[in-house]
Amino acid sequence: MIKFLFLIPFIFATSLTQAAVEPVKTTVALSLKQKLKMLEQKQTHKTDHFIFDLPVTYNKKVSYWISYFQVRGKKFFRDWLEKSTKYMPLLQSELKKAGLPTDLAYMVMIESGFSTQAVSSAQAVGPWQFIQSTGTNYGLQKNWWLDERRDIKKSTLAAIRYLKDLNQEFGSWYLVAASYNMGENGLRRQIKKYGTRDYWELVKKGALPQETQDYVPKILAAMMIAKAPNLYGFRDIDAQFPLQYEMVMAPPGTDIDQLADHLSVTRKSLRELNAELFLGYIPKTAMGHYVRIPLGSLSVASEFFRDQNKKFALD
Repeated sequence: MIKFLFLIPFIFATSLTQAAVEPVKTTVALSLKQKLKMLEQKQTHKTDHFIFDLPVTYNKKVSYWISYFQVRGKKFFRDWLEKSTKYMPLLQSELKKAGLPTDLAYMVMIESGFSTQAVSSAQAVGPWQFIQSTGTNYGLQKNWWLDERRDIKKSTLAAIRYLKDLNQEFGSWYLVAASYNMGENGLRRQIKKYGTRDYWELVKKGALPQETQDYVPKILAAMMIAKAPNLYGFRDIDAQFPLQYEMVMAPPGTDIDQLADHLSVTRKSLRELNAELFLGYIPKTAMGHYVRIPLGSLSVASEFFRDQNKKFALD
């Protein structure tokens, strides 16, 4: 097992990724290591594309998931990579502001594939897959018309508070991820039972559920591929625009679909921006609610809300 911090582990994955690298059309084929060197030389101080701020381990479990994402899971992993161009800037910006490793954002890739609609068999919901009790503990509201676990920004801020608490207790980002996946109580018991706080040692002893044994390797594999997708066979990624929006207070009774029609945007896109409104509207009994709208549409939205208020006044 080889461990790195702030280094590029790809040079140890040559046998794993060689098949995914197209031959260079020259008289001499370059090795993966040489290609990495060339890519490194192209980097500038304006990007940290190859930089990791989580400890990186490369072992058989990580290599298995790299292979899986390259072959059997290639279709959905490509979709994740494309969605990451939309959501990663927001996620990593919030993590950075909180003083946490920005690569923790790859947990969202593994948890939900960046889907605000994701629901697990345990009824964990949203991008960060909060169960209701944990979400409530970290300030996420849930009622019959609102579920803030689905909101990318609010759930990220809640996850940051949760991750900070876990790190304060366990002191290892691998154990933080493990406890996030299996629950801190279960991890505490296993640490006490086996007398170790080494994630890989707990895996070796079979102390963790299979899902948790795979969880950290999946994150590491996703992180390695996403940092240099071309090297792993993911070319021509259809990048999306980074998530941008402005906030506006919407009055009671606002229907998101009607607002979308007035703004001349698709209903689907506006519902995605406001995923926490899982019924698609703000009830008349509410006090109003801040909603997200596309950048530059504030005046048009305000006009719609004025008309709404006049309509309700006449009802």
